[in-house]
Amino acid sequence: MSRGSRPGGRSSRTGVLTTPSTRLAIAFVLLVGLSGGLIAIQGDASPTEIGLAVFGGLVAGGGLLWYLSWILE
Repeated sequence: MSRGSRPGGRSSRTGVLTTPSTRLAIAFVLLVGLSGGLIAIQGDASPTEIGLAVFGGLVAGGGLLWYLSWILE
């Protein structure tokens, strides 16, 4: 067995952001946030409105992710 590895096969240096479920959660939130921005671009929104749409989408994506994790536990 090499140094720094645990019996489970994962290195002790594996961070929280490298787990597949965390990467999937981040991708989900980004997808929802960026889709809000793309819809705003299609509606000929100003850059400020596009930024607000992306921010609102990120907040909505975070809320959806929290809700999904809450109902699946």
